[in-house]
Order: sequence, then C-alpha cells, then structure tokens
Amino acid sequence: MNETIKEKSWIPLIVVAFASFIIALDATIMNVSISQVVIDLNTDVSTIQSTMSFYTLITAAFMLLSAKLQDIVGKKKLFLIGTALYGVGTFTAAVSTSATMLFIGWAVIEGVAGALMMPATISIISGTYSGDKRTVALAIVGVMGSVAAAVGPLFGGVMTTFLSWRYGFACELIIVFIILIMRNRIPDFTPTESRDDLDITGSVISIIGLVLLVLGILSLSKDPNTSVIIIVLGLVALVLFGWFENRRKRNGKVPLLDMELFKDRNLRVGTIILLLSYLAMGGALFAVSLFLQSVLQLNALNTGLTTLPLTIGLLIFAILAPSLTTKLSHKKIMAIGCIMAIIGCLMLSYQFRLDTTVWTLLPGLLVLGAGLGFIMALCTDVSLINIPAESQNNASGINSTGTSLGESMGTAIIGIILILGVMGGISTAVDTYAPDHSGDEQFHIDVYNYLQKVGNIDDLKQNSTFVDVVNIIIQQTMAFVMQITAIIMGIVFLLTLRLQDRKIKQ
Repeated sequence: MNETIKEKSWIPLIVVAFASFIIALDATIMNVSISQVVIDLNTDVSTIQSTMSFYTLITAAFMLLSAKLQDIVGKKKLFLIGTALYGVGTFTAAVSTSATMLFIGWAVIEGVAGALMMPATISIISGTYSGDKRTVALAIVGVMGSVAAAVGPLFGGVMTTFLSWRYGFACELIIVFIILIMRNRIPDFTPTESRDDLDITGSVISIIGLVLLVLGILSLSKDPNTSVIIIVLGLVALVLFGWFENRRKRNGKVPLLDMELFKDRNLRVGTIILLLSYLAMGGALFAVSLFLQSVLQLNALNTGLTTLPLTIGLLIFAILAPSLTTKLSHKKIMAIGCIMAIIGCLMLSYQFRLDTTVWTLLPGLLVLGAGLGFIMALCTDVSLINIPAESQNNASGINSTGTSLGESMGTAIIGIILILGVMGGISTAVDTYAPDHSGDEQFHIDVYNYLQKVGNIDDLKQNSTFVDVVNIIIQQTMAFVMQITAIIMGIVFLLTLRLQDRKIKQ
C-alpha cells in the first residue's frame, strides 16, 4: 500500500464519505416527497413507507455477508462493485413509472448495493488511518452519514419543489460517477480468505432472521397476531444463526460472524446505541415531515427548510465532538448528547397542533439534532477501539448492521406508532367533539382514510366538527411519538454509562 496515501492524504476519506453520504441520504430523501410520490405513482402512504423501510431492511439483512465478502474479494473491490450496482438502482428509481418499479430500484437494488458499500467504508478508513487521524476520519464518516440522513428532507424538498423527486436519485447517480472516477485514490487491501471460507448456510440464516424480524414489525398495525409470530420466527432464526456460527468455529471452519466479538463491551453496547439513535432520528424525521406536509400543508421545500435546524444542530455538534475528546471522554460527550436529545424531544412533544408554526418547532429540532450529533460522531470510533486489525471487517459489519436496522426500524416503528395513535385516538376524539357520531363506523373510517391519504385540511374547514376531531388526534399522536423518542434516548443514555472510557489525551 502507498504509505503517502495511507498516512497523509485525505482523499480516500473523501471518496468513502461520498458513499456514506448517498447511502444515508436515501433513507430520508423521500420523507418530504411522500405526498407527491403518492400522486405521481398512484399509490398510498403505507406503500411508500414500506419501500423506505425495506431499503434499509435489505441493506441490513445483507450487511454481515458483505462484511465477510471483504475478506474474500477485498475491501476496495467489493466497495466499487457495490458503488456500480448502486448506480443501477438509483437510475431505476429515478425513471420508475410505478410503485413496484420504485421498490425494485430503490429498496432491492440500492439496498443490496448499500450493504456491499457500508461495512467497507468503515473498514477502509480503519485500515487507512491510525491514531488521532482515525478518530477524526471515523467521526467524519459518521457525520456524513448522519448529516445526509438529516439533510435528506431539505435536499428532497428542493428537488421536488423546483424539479421532481426523481432528480434526487439522479443527483446520487452523479456522486456514484465521481466515486468511480476517483477509485484509484483508494488504497488496495489484499484479501485474507478464500471463496471456500464463505459461510453460505450462515448467510442464508442471518438474512432470513433479519428480514423476518423487521417484516414482522412492519406489519404489526395490519395483523398483530401474525406479526408477532413472524417476529418470534425471526428471533428464533437469529438465535439459530448464533448457535450455528459458534458450532462452525468449533469445527475449525471460518464463521460468517465471529460471535466472540460480542464479548467486547464497547462493540456490543456501541452497536445498540447506533441502532437506537438512528431509530430515533429516522422515526422522528418521518413523523415530523408527515405532520408538516399533511397538517401545515407545507410543500416539499418548506418542509425541508423546517427540519433544517435539526441538520444544523447535528452538523455543528458532530464537528465539535472530536475536538472535545482532548478534554472529555467519548462516553461523557455521548452522555451529554443523550440528555440534549431528550430535552429536544420533550420540547417538541407539545408543539404539534393545527395552528403550529415553523418557528415553534425550531428550538426543539435544533436541540435534538445537537444531541444526536455528539452521539453519532463518536459512537463508531468507541465501538471499534478495542477490536484487533484482523477482526475490523467483521466488527464493521456488526456496526453497520446496527445502523441500518435502526434506520429501517425507525421509520417502521414510528410509522406504526402514528397509525396506532390515530386509530386509538379516533374514538376519544369523536366522543369529545362529535358524540353524535360515536357509533357511526363510517365516520370513523372517513377520519382514518383522510389521515392515511394525507388529505388537505382546507378541504374540511366547512366541517368544523371533523376538523376538531382531526386536531385532537394529531396533538395526542405526535406528543406520543416524541415521548416515545425521548424514552428511546433515555435508554441510549443508560447504555452510554456501560461504555469503557477512552483515555483522555493530555
């Protein structure tokens, strides 16, 4: 490997950061374009929500296999294969003429491609830089991913308002070309294993387990009984996967995932922190964006501008975080971030009404983003700090799987909370504001269908009773969403206390 590239040049970091950016961007870019996509492709909110969730689900499902393929194919080669495939997927999504075509291009092709790229972005950085440069580089990659996820609504808003949501995917294709053009600036890494070492059975079991787990979560609101069964089957498959990997290692074969890595507390806890943090951010962004479009009737651009404070807070504090590690440990900085995020959620929980303005949401979004910035900038570094060089690929796969699962489950779980909140709040709202319709099943259905289709409140102003019912449902549901998000960040805070402190530099 060229030592000048390895130790001095930041170009490899820039190239892989581009990849981290577009992969994360895809998770939130369509949040502000949901209503327009529903119209253009003649579909509904649930279908687009499912497509968004399946993108990150498929990415997560193939992540462990991808991490192992790095050892067999090589980090750089696998990264470039994934990049080229990503280009095919984003082009398909950009020209899609139906919800099915969008699903294939975005969720399936880009999902698999993202899985090939994500673990490599972390392991290439870990293999290229060391010491303080490694901490800064991993923080930048983490920042790029989290900022992309947060800036997605604004970027999607600009595209949708002035051009079309399709141009968002087209811009990603341009970045793909840039990455491929700069491919020679990425260091080469020699494969350490052969094709015979590939654990096909373990790969299949892990994919089945992860898909069943999140698929069950996605379908909870439609068929709870069946969903619980699917979730249990997914968990059983993942337990079976763990047993199979341990058995394979005892038999002297190379496992897809070395379960011994989970004995490292920082990797284990750090991965869970990433999962929950991305779950909270992705879910909150989805809920807020949907509120801004359906209730405040903001267009895609203004929706993106309204969520911009979260992006600004995240970016500023994520950039600030590495410099603070000279005075405070990773653990303390991340704990402070958790407290800030909780405060932001509680500030937002009372702000969602029919008369809400963008200014009333700004403080809460800014504080929430700032807290998440502290956490996401440092979590990957502290997760991998104790992992030996030969296990970095495997560990990066674990870390990336947690991130992708968090993104997928965030949209799914918060989406379910929204639906359940609406369904549960209809009876209360009707009893309060329209007691004459308490037993009117059709009235209940009309209210639910209006909210599901993201209707325009102006169309209902002639029916003040209907507006009152919708208003109270929105208040209760959005407050519940933000309170759940605060609870999630409270759990993250407790988890940060379990991390082993990094030595404070003098």
